[in-house]
Amino acid sequence: MPSLLKSFFVFFTLAFTFSNARADEAIPPFPVKLAVQTYSANNKNFLAISFENHPEWHTYWKNPGDAGLAIKNQFSIKKKEIKLTEEEWPAPKRFIENGTQWAYGYSGSYTLFYQLDKTDLNKLSGKEIALTSSWLVCKHVCIPGQKEVLFKIAGGKISSTTEGLLAPLSDLELSTRLMNLPQTIALPDYLDFKLSKGTKDKSLVLTYEVKNNTDVGFLKDANLLYSFPSAPFDFGHENLTVKEKSLLGIVEINWDGEYSTPPEDLPANGKFAKPHTIKFLFNDPIQRKVFVVEKKFSGFDLAPATTSAPPAGTTSDVQVKAEDMPKATTVSGASSNSLVYYLALAFVGGLILNIMPCVLPVISIKLFGLVKYRSESRSVIIRHNFFYTLGILTTFVILGFIVLGLKSIGTTVGWGFQLQSPNFIAIMIVALFIFSLNLFGMFEFVTPGGRHLGNIQTQEGFAGDFLSGVLATILSTPCSAPFLGTALTFAFTSSNATIFLIFLMIGLGLAFPFILTGFFPEMVSFLPKPGKWMNNVKKFLGLTLILTMIWLFDVYNALVDGSSQLMKLGTVLALIFFAIAVRKKGKWISGVTVLCALFVAVNLSTSTIVASKEEQTPLIRDKKAKGLNWEPWSVERMNEHKANRQQVFIDFTAKWCFTCKVNERLVLDTEEFKKFVTENNLKLLIADWTKRDEVIGSFLKENGLVGVPAYFIQKEDGTLVSLGETISIDRIKVHLK
Repeated sequence: MPSLLKSFFVFFTLAFTFSNARADEAIPPFPVKLAVQTYSANNKNFLAISFENHPEWHTYWKNPGDAGLAIKNQFSIKKKEIKLTEEEWPAPKRFIENGTQWAYGYSGSYTLFYQLDKTDLNKLSGKEIALTSSWLVCKHVCIPGQKEVLFKIAGGKISSTTEGLLAPLSDLELSTRLMNLPQTIALPDYLDFKLSKGTKDKSLVLTYEVKNNTDVGFLKDANLLYSFPSAPFDFGHENLTVKEKSLLGIVEINWDGEYSTPPEDLPANGKFAKPHTIKFLFNDPIQRKVFVVEKKFSGFDLAPATTSAPPAGTTSDVQVKAEDMPKATTVSGASSNSLVYYLALAFVGGLILNIMPCVLPVISIKLFGLVKYRSESRSVIIRHNFFYTLGILTTFVILGFIVLGLKSIGTTVGWGFQLQSPNFIAIMIVALFIFSLNLFGMFEFVTPGGRHLGNIQTQEGFAGDFLSGVLATILSTPCSAPFLGTALTFAFTSSNATIFLIFLMIGLGLAFPFILTGFFPEMVSFLPKPGKWMNNVKKFLGLTLILTMIWLFDVYNALVDGSSQLMKLGTVLALIFFAIAVRKKGKWISGVTVLCALFVAVNLSTSTIVASKEEQTPLIRDKKAKGLNWEPWSVERMNEHKANRQQVFIDFTAKWCFTCKVNERLVLDTEEFKKFVTENNLKLLIADWTKRDEVIGSFLKENGLVGVPAYFIQKEDGTLVSLGETISIDRIKVHLK
């Protein structure tokens, strides 16, 4: 049995890790592809270099942001570089990397244009031109890439023998992209700049204001203002707020003059040795276009300015994504920075997990075991409960290592993260099915000493106790008990050692009732004595595991979006049932059947799962079918409702979340809630975290949460209030106005 346990844990860990690697970490063979062609419009000729990034991968603009490298195109003839005048690059998007890094660049398909005047065409016509295009492309990892294209221009057209190029784009598409390139304009009179001294050493603060406009809904994944590369100014993140009837942008700037040639100190008198002209991309909220503007700075104001938002009452946040996502005020109790405080919360949260519906089937099985051992000596009972506790703590340690591994590669993880893995859910379904067959009496686990885990003999079942602890831990993670959320948030945002301490304390809380009964067996004296009645109870407990397995089937179906995976999993279960049923009459038939089940299981675990990208997930469709107009959540939708001064209730949930289901049954699916929504004209947003979603994970993390359920109220003025993990209609009313 020890070797079986070891194999189980190795299989459990590797299957989860590899499934995530395949789903989240796969690196496409060609993350970036390109096309080279000419284009003519209005008697002007252009060389168009079009790029196409693999879905969800991005490259970088001229100013890449906090990290990254801009795309670089170099042209040469016979290894001698030639210069072509480039048009302005397309306006970039903003990407959030590793939770806090801002990057500016491109996803999908985009084009860089180079002018080809008559002189250029005459000079280049008929000659072999080499384009060396290089880039850095990123998603969960960053990969430098390069492509060399050899081509000739003849008769205004391009011919190339280079393989692997994209098909040329249509003239209509190129025309649209060319027209949408940012144009340089004079500085609008409704855009004001101010450069001031910062509060930090060698820092400045740039503030800019767009007068008579507060509309930021069009920005989405973009800044109001991007700076072009502007040494010695190193621009930080844009902090955008609403000030009365205007938009106010605040950016901290680090002064890098000491690295200039010659070095340039930040002047103490606020006057630059020579004026600095800085170019910006301006997302004009009035004209709804992107322009290039310039501002000359001869110096800066010596009165220190900060990057903090203006005083409350004069501004409200207009944050749109990741680090600048809306931050919620919390309505929960007071907090403490003491590690002991959070360890205590973790222990109490783990203790409460014993009465949560997700864990009850396994807890019932453990109580059943206590009945069997109640007449035994204290030392025997302690040993059984020790192995149960060891199973819990070992699983929490494994989960801790997985959390650290995923965090190290920049993946956002939260409580219950393993239930976002289809392979892990499949393993759990198979494990529960096997355990249920054991409880129905179809077979018994044989221990190395020859004893059985199904009878009423006492010196046996230690491996079963250990596995019960494993199952209790795994099934507890869909539940978020009171006090647990605060402790987990502290753990996930603290050091590696703290994660393990919090996890172990949750485990001790989960195991504590059985630790007590080990030392004080009289605590279970109220339970009936062992007898024949236990056979019926065993079958009932087997039924509870089957019902849990059916719930996991529903979760699995939501993760795989297709019937083929369900058919394969059902085939595995059928083969296992047949192998166990015939094992006594035909061991070789049973063995062949087990091999067939393993073959189907391997095929299932290695099958590529194409996740649906539709907003209306099955969970959201189910919610809407109950009579309320739930919309898929996004920060953009929050901002739209904020702009319209509409009150919003937001539900972060998942198929696998038991606590979510309890809250739905008690509050959200009631006629009283429907009436309350109608009377208050309340808008409803729902974020489905059944599958891993980095945007949802980042939003929860930014608001001090690491799992679901989570509930928020967004007031008319945009103020965001976190209601925590449990709700009531009265509690919503209190914080709505």
